[in-house]
Amino acid sequence: MTFDLDAIRSQFPALSETDEGIARVYLDNPAGTQVPRSVVERMSACMLGASANLGGFFRTSGLAGEIVADAQAAMAEFLNAPSHGEIVFGQNMTSLTFHVSRSIGRYFSPGDEIVLSRMDHDANIQPWVLMARDHDLVVRWLPFDTQTFEIDLSKLDDVLTDKTRLVCVGGASNLTGTINDVDNICRKASDAGAWTFVDAVQSAPHITTDVQAIGCDFLVCSAYKFFGPHQGILWGRRDVLERLEPYKVRPAPDSIPWSFAPGTASHEGLAGTAAAVDYLARIGSATTDSPADRKAGLATGIQLMFDYEQTLSTHLISGLQALSGVTVQGITAADRMNWRVPTVSFTHASVSPDVIAKALAGQNIFVWSGHNYAVEAADALGILDSGGAVRVGPVHYNSISEIDKLLVSLETILT
Repeated sequence: MTFDLDAIRSQFPALSETDEGIARVYLDNPAGTQVPRSVVERMSACMLGASANLGGFFRTSGLAGEIVADAQAAMAEFLNAPSHGEIVFGQNMTSLTFHVSRSIGRYFSPGDEIVLSRMDHDANIQPWVLMARDHDLVVRWLPFDTQTFEIDLSKLDDVLTDKTRLVCVGGASNLTGTINDVDNICRKASDAGAWTFVDAVQSAPHITTDVQAIGCDFLVCSAYKFFGPHQGILWGRRDVLERLEPYKVRPAPDSIPWSFAPGTASHEGLAGTAAAVDYLARIGSATTDSPADRKAGLATGIQLMFDYEQTLSTHLISGLQALSGVTVQGITAADRMNWRVPTVSFTHASVSPDVIAKALAGQNIFVWSGHNYAVEAADALGILDSGGAVRVGPVHYNSISEIDKLLVSLETILT
């Protein structure tokens, strides 16, 4: 199956936008992707024809229920969850993590230990730090090698003890782009008797996510990172969720998953989430319609995207390394490219990240600068106090010519 970039780009209205005649170059994707037309249409249809709450006897309430059920089924297939009844929707990953941490914290006792990763986004750090403070737990830190930009699993052995109750780790770093070996991390944690909480926000848009193969107890992701709307998703292992007391209002359902879903769901967000999953499945299908086997289409489509994205990130990294004074803050070795997503951060010896990002914005090239909420990672790399890094994140709708435009602009900005 071939990857047709022109056909892909034609599905994203935003990619044809210009400002004063200058085309936009969207390389800010780690912070949020553009959406295909099908996502907008599905959300619009929901808001125009099925705007109602659940549980009513009337037509629009029934239609809303169908939309919610489709979103649950879509995300269960996206994550290979054993049951769609384990899918919890919320405003975003951060809100869901804070919310469920209240229930998780009550399950632990003073003196119990949790393990946090120095590589992670703060949304998978601070909720647990606050939980530990409130329940008198001990926080132990899992470091990463600042030369290889990878976690040495022997370091996990050093921090796991018979008091470890929870291990939190990211599927991929939103700063360095490293894909973590979450399968082995979760296996080691499970062997130690601990639960595991995986932040897949950065990994899910690029690699297949299989909660059963990973062996985790919780996993969170965000649809707006994989071409959908701003919607948070949490998967929790049913037998673990059933041990926890949900924080909810009294009229809310007592059954999983809705007992853990705070407030009324954004039905239009769920419609868009299902549409985004269907879009990804169509990439791996021979038809423009939703494939009969959505799960198979997802596996093929995500792999096609990853293979293409590797050509973009390899070209980008090679070009950055050719620029004087530039340091790529992430994996660059050709034989390790399978262990990174196309999120590429770099620093310059004399020009600050903000200055570079602002200059690029002036040419309608969109990138981010700063720590990008990866506070611990930026601190470990020694770049937190100097402004962090410039972060460039191509995805499957970007082109080599856009990468070249960035590199030409950088050569001018940095000289």
